[in-house]
Amino acid sequence: MDPIISVLELVGVLISAGAWLCSLATTLMSSWLTLSNLLVTETLGVGLWETCVLNQQGTLECRPYDSLLGLRPEIKLARILMCTALGVGMLGLLLAIPGLHLVNGCRQQLEDVSCKRALKATSGALCLVAGILGLIPVSYIAHVTVEQFFDESVPDMVPRWEFGDALFCGWTAGVLHLAAGMLLLISCFYVQKLNSNRPVAVPPVLTKLEPDSMRTRSEYV
Repeated sequence: MDPIISVLELVGVLISAGAWLCSLATTLMSSWLTLSNLLVTETLGVGLWETCVLNQQGTLECRPYDSLLGLRPEIKLARILMCTALGVGMLGLLLAIPGLHLVNGCRQQLEDVSCKRALKATSGALCLVAGILGLIPVSYIAHVTVEQFFDESVPDMVPRWEFGDALFCGWTAGVLHLAAGMLLLISCFYVQKLNSNRPVAVPPVLTKLEPDSMRTRSEYV
């Protein structure tokens, strides 16, 4: 097997694992949006599951949301999409590991290559889907925040929400998922190209001899 394919596979799996961890951190972080102009000594952070207040002494106080109905629509959407992205990303990672050529799979060589190629192709597609699902909520919340920040109808003295660390972590996770999916799919196409250029061994054809040709010379004497 070409070492380039093994490198692409391994790097794709590692990036996929890192992307999933970033997605998990993004989902759990309570700093999707921050508000620091309300009080100079406090910083308010809004996450998907709770709100937190960080005071000047470094003490962090968090409180979960009381009701699902009282949540903002973008927070509800982000919850659904981020949880879906975590599930799809985990499934893609679990399919990518047995698809590596470094991991022994099927017994026969031809079945092993086709099986691993199918696993990697499915894993790459799932990574792309996970990346898109992870980019949608963070980008949408960022878009809403920018619109509200530059809203001229709101007085300047009113504090405005700003980007939190979770948004940047979510963008990183989405880009990493897309990169991992592209690497896995490229490795699949590379394997298919190598198999198509490989010469096919033609088995020898045994010809059946006629009974007349098997006669000995003594029969004609």
